[in-house]
Amino acid sequence: MKAYTYISHSIQETFYLGEKIGKQAFPGFLLLLDGDLGAGKTALTKGIGKGLNVSKTITSPTFNIQKIYKGRIVLNHIDAYRLEGMIQDLGFDEYFDEEAVTVIEWSHFMSYLLPDEYLNCTVTIQSDDSRVYHFEANGKQYENFLEELQ
Repeated sequence: MKAYTYISHSIQETFYLGEKIGKQAFPGFLLLLDGDLGAGKTALTKGIGKGLNVSKTITSPTFNIQKIYKGRIVLNHIDAYRLEGMIQDLGFDEYFDEEAVTVIEWSHFMSYLLPDEYLNCTVTIQSDDSRVYHFEANGKQYENFLEELQ
C-alpha cells in the first residue's frame, strides 16, 4: 500500500493541496477524509472543488449530509458524521458514482459500504495553523495517483 504525508502550514497550503488533488482527480475518484472537528477536511474539499472548476462556494454538508457541485467532473461531498448505523437504509452505497468525484468526511461511519479501491486521508491537527494529511492508496489507480501527487 502506497502512502504519502503532506504537512500544511496554513489554510492556503491546504487549499493548494486540495486544488492539486482536484486537477488530478478522475471520474469515479473516491477520497475518504477522517479527522477531528476543525482538522481541515472541508478546507481540503474546497481546494478539490477549485481543481474541478466548481464555481459555487463549497460548504460543509454536515446538516445536508450530501452536497453536489457541478464542475469539470461532478463533485459529491458527503458528511457521514450523523449517519452511523443508518447508511444502508438511506441508499448511500449508490453514491459511489463512477462519473463523479466523491469526497466523504467521517468515512469510518460507512466503512462497510466502501468499494475495494479508494484514497484514504487522515487529517491530524499539529497546531493552530498546521495540519498533517496522511494519504493511503487502496488500489493501483490510487497508487499511481499518489505518485503523481507528490
